[in-house]
Amino acid sequence: MVMEREAERVAGRVFASALHEHWGWFLAEGIILVLLGAIAIIEPPFATLAFTIVIGWVFLAAGIIGLITTFRAWGAPGTWWSLISGLIAIAAGVVLLLWPISGTLSLTLVLIAFFVVEGIASIMYAVEHRAQLPGQWVWMLISGIIDLILAVIIFSGLPGTAEWALGLLVGINLVFGGAALIAMALAARKAA
Repeated sequence: MVMEREAERVAGRVFASALHEHWGWFLAEGIILVLLGAIAIIEPPFATLAFTIVIGWVFLAAGIIGLITTFRAWGAPGTWWSLISGLIAIAAGVVLLLWPISGTLSLTLVLIAFFVVEGIASIMYAVEHRAQLPGQWVWMLISGIIDLILAVIIFSGLPGTAEWALGLLVGINLVFGGAALIAMALAARKAA
């Protein structure tokens, strides 16, 4: 038990030292993310289209790599399922790249489904933990309700919301992620 704590302490010091040594890179990454996020928030239709195209390339690459792996391991358990999975990923990538506007609508529908499932799960989590988390469970409940409200707003505005929803949410995510990296980098710069 004592050795485990000592190992954790040493690992923490090594991690802090590495952060301190490379804080400038984290700062640069954070600034770039904030700038990209700001652009996405200012121009959400452009960001939505760019996001759809990037996802198309990701699916295409994943499908090709999946097929290569499948053919190299031909005869392994699940070969046919792996083959089907690779082909579906390639097909999805091609569709998103050839028809990104239609793909944007599809991705927005997936986003709506995510918000609905996440909202319901958060609400159920909050209700089940209200006895163990007095005071804090309300924040989880509010988070779930906000997820459901976002799903309704995006769904009720379809197909128009498909033009901006993904780009705006990606932009917000980039700004907050970049701000977190900037804060971490500035704290790491001061740490010895």
